[in-house]
Amino acid sequence: MNFDLYGFGPALAAGTLMTIKLALSALVLGLVLGLLGALAKTSPYKPVQWLGGTYSTIVRGIPELLWVLLIYFGTVNMMRTLADVLGLESLELSPFAAGVIALGICFGAYATEVFRGAILAIPKGHREAGQALGMSKARIFWRLILPQMWRIALPGLGNLFMILMKDTALVSVIGLNEIMRRSQIAVTASKEPFTFFLVAAFIYLGLTIIAMTGMYFLEKRAGRGFSRSAA
Repeated sequence: MNFDLYGFGPALAAGTLMTIKLALSALVLGLVLGLLGALAKTSPYKPVQWLGGTYSTIVRGIPELLWVLLIYFGTVNMMRTLADVLGLESLELSPFAAGVIALGICFGAYATEVFRGAILAIPKGHREAGQALGMSKARIFWRLILPQMWRIALPGLGNLFMILMKDTALVSVIGLNEIMRRSQIAVTASKEPFTFFLVAAFIYLGLTIIAMTGMYFLEKRAGRGFSRSAA
């Protein structure tokens, strides 16, 4: 194996950066969808509960790869139709945007259950204490529920993010130049599949280790007050 990876080292570095951007963008979207889904599933209103449950059930029941393909090719056809209606030359959803939407939706469905479990784990007495102090529902949520929910949900969300980072490889099927697609291009050109797939494996492993380290410090920070009170 050449030190410069047959000249594909910069391309793999660019693919790694694209993977990080994709994972972080999907994480932001997924956290928003997960929180909304959890609030819907814990809502006192049945139609809202049904909406949250339907979202998490349908999304978790379909493989992530199919979501990537459905969203990318489905939006392509939809945008072509919209462009014809508006008289425009073309409207196109980029592979990056499609990947963010697909992975964000999938992450959000699983995060819904993590957030829901965290909300249910918070004692009802905390809400009652907030009401006794005259706090509004919104203030109770932001000041009492959300900080505790975040601390409880953080380990589960960390595990989901590890899965999300590896799922970014699925977006290579629609042409996004992330780690796996860059590796496949390098393999085709160099005829060295073991070399480049091994390098890709080490890159994913390195990203996972960095993410695990970050999650460790986040969990430690989120549990500081709790640890002191427990002691």
